Amino acid sequence: MGSVLTGLRQSWIALASLDRPAPCTMNGFYIKYGKRILDILASLFGLIILSPFLLFITLLIKLSDPGPAFFTQIRIGQDFKPFRLIKFRSMVVDADRMGALVTSGDDPRITRIGRFLRKTKLDELPQLINVLRGDMSLVGPRPEVAKYIDVYRDDYKEILQVRPGITDYGAIEYRHEEEVLKQYKDPEEGYIKEVLPAKIKLYRKYISEVSFFTDMRLIFRTILHIIK
Repeated sequence: MGSVLTGLRQSWIALASLDRPAPCTMNGFYIKYGKRILDILASLFGLIILSPFLLFITLLIKLSDPGPAFFTQIRIGQDFKPFRLIKFRSMVVDADRMGALVTSGDDPRITRIGRFLRKTKLDELPQLINVLRGDMSLVGPRPEVAKYIDVYRDDYKEILQVRPGITDYGAIEYRHEEEVLKQYKDPEEGYIKEVLPAKIKLYRKYISEVSFFTDMRLIFRTILHIIK
């Protein structure tokens, strides 16, 4: 098994290092049609293949902590259209009413099983439902809550030309975001003034490079970081 994973990693690293072709324009075929076709096929396939695993996580959450297995929250999608994002619940019930909308690594609202789900990014898997429904894409700027988008609304006029996604440059660079926020006395202030502006630059980078190849490269990089 170890040799198989090593071979996969080497293949993904080789693919990630290849030169990228010129990105598509916002009116290009991939942006208008291909990206959505990829999202539908990949999310449907993923939900079918992972359904036993998703059921197992659902039962694990229900047995380990009182409350629902899923957490939903209103986020802002393409063209500023709000949608309800779905995640496995990793915090205590009504955690969003007990503190800031961002969390640091030592946040007491995170449950025991929630820490594992967050560390492995398994809490994000239900977002495949959002992708299938058309709220999100596999790859794209991470969806934000209205409170933070309003602070940088002019930037998001460009960013939200595309559907928000499960992964992108920002999600990879800040995959340990909760640990980064621990450095700030006020994690929410640190997020608004330091982390989010840095992520916005990475969102713009994705917008400028969006193409089929870019999306494949980011998906492979995300998988690499998860299995390391």
